[in-house]
Amino acid sequence: MWWFVIRTVPVTVNAQELNVHEGVSVEQLLEDNDAFGVTAGNLVSVGGNVITEGGGARATVSVNGEEVPADQFAQRGLMSGDELEVSDGTDVQEEYEESVESLAPGLQTDGTGAIQFVSQWGQAGEKKVWTGKQSEEKVDKEVTKEPVDMVISYINPKPKDGNKYLALTFDDGPSKYTGQILDILKEKGVHATFYNLGQNAEANAALCKRVVDEGHEMASHTNQHMNLPNESRDSLRNEISSAADRIEQASGFRPQMIRAPYGAFTTTEWARSADLISCNVLWNIDTLDWKRPGADAIKQEVLSNAYNGAIALMHDGGGDRTQDIEALPGIIDGLKEAGYKLVTVKELMKLDGRFPDDVINGTVKVPEGAVMPEA
Repeated sequence: MWWFVIRTVPVTVNAQELNVHEGVSVEQLLEDNDAFGVTAGNLVSVGGNVITEGGGARATVSVNGEEVPADQFAQRGLMSGDELEVSDGTDVQEEYEESVESLAPGLQTDGTGAIQFVSQWGQAGEKKVWTGKQSEEKVDKEVTKEPVDMVISYINPKPKDGNKYLALTFDDGPSKYTGQILDILKEKGVHATFYNLGQNAEANAALCKRVVDEGHEMASHTNQHMNLPNESRDSLRNEISSAADRIEQASGFRPQMIRAPYGAFTTTEWARSADLISCNVLWNIDTLDWKRPGADAIKQEVLSNAYNGAIALMHDGGGDRTQDIEALPGIIDGLKEAGYKLVTVKELMKLDGRFPDDVINGTVKVPEGAVMPEA
């Protein structure tokens, strides 16, 4: 009996014959022989970083061509004639906790044009996240639900009823010049769109109200004419919201349509404030009236570049606007003689047919379940 318990049997390890106790475990064999000089693997984090050198699998072992899992080394006994291959151990990943987290949508743009609006709202996706129990590292492992990106469309309006239309727009008011511009528009029987500054609306409430009462379109040029891409998220949102508050208090109408100062409104600004506005409106004809090139130059800039659906940029505030006042009657008369009907930006969008009703009417609401992109 004693002989049977301790008898040795031959095995081959890495092509060399070795006598071992019959039934000895792989684990004991490795321990007795210093793992045959192979290098242990490391314990690594969920992010692939080494936590403990040599903290992984002690070795990689195959018996008779079949790999033995490391967690079975202690159970796998050896018999006479077994052939073993022992090589370096593999890395072992730390234990982790799995969770499901929301995946924010991205933001895409579509087309080119002066009027920008949300044509598709974003939807959140989902992803599996592993958090290492030792390292506390977090890694994204798998997207289980793809997010739906927000899409901002850029369109130049193109009315298609056979007539020609153009929108005159005025920035930076109301000011002491706004009344004279309104008088001319009233005399000529046309309407325009005014992009008022919130601080000016507050200081000139009667003029702000007159714009609305006389059938013109009221819109926002933000509160203090800041360069919005330079502002923080909170400052940007305050510029838009405070302007809407002051314009509403002065005129009784709360605008959702804005024109960003300098036309500067990137995808970052959209991601930060799309829930506050219906559209951002730029222009196709720039009169450069702020340079004071002369009334005739301002007039010719509009008349020479007019086309169906164009939006012309002028100013009723922010400086000396006497040249705009002098040029305006000739602009209106010249456009009428060329067959144009002068309308508001809202009317241009309605005549185009591609703009959603809530964008046209300034009644945009974020749909239930929609998620804003991160910015």
